Amino acid sequence: MRKLIMTLLMVTGLFGSDIIIKSSDYSVDVTIERIKTIVTKKGLSVFAIVDHQKNAAGVDMRLGASKVIIFGNPRMGTMFMQQDIRAGLDLPLRVLVYEDSDAKVKIAYRDGAWLKRQHDIDAPKLFKGLDGALDKITTKAGKKSK
Repeated sequence: MRKLIMTLLMVTGLFGSDIIIKSSDYSVDVTIERIKTIVTKKGLSVFAIVDHQKNAAGVDMRLGASKVIIFGNPRMGTMFMQQDIRAGLDLPLRVLVYEDSDAKVKIAYRDGAWLKRQHDIDAPKLFKGLDGALDKITTKAGKKSK
């Protein structure tokens, strides 16, 4: 019985993940640049790009290619934070682009449902818009046109 419960908990955890992971057809650097271009064209602000691999090398450690782009819409972020100032812990938005152990480039981000559960925010239309925007941005950034 204990094994069954543990198995159910593990399976639920896998399906209940709030981290969306997609593949990219481009390198980490190109994917990050594509995200940057897309979000700035949409009028969003890019606040920073963190190069984890470079930072690891700065302390004589090794890490595969991995960057985080931090961006957002100050108007939307402010509306979230007006309802729950603690949302500022998770805003602006972040997208991680990394090379996995199979040398495949991945794009990862948290969905809006996670943000909604973590904070006391009643804004279903904003969350739906957030999820849609992140999906479109990351898909466009990672896929070559056919």
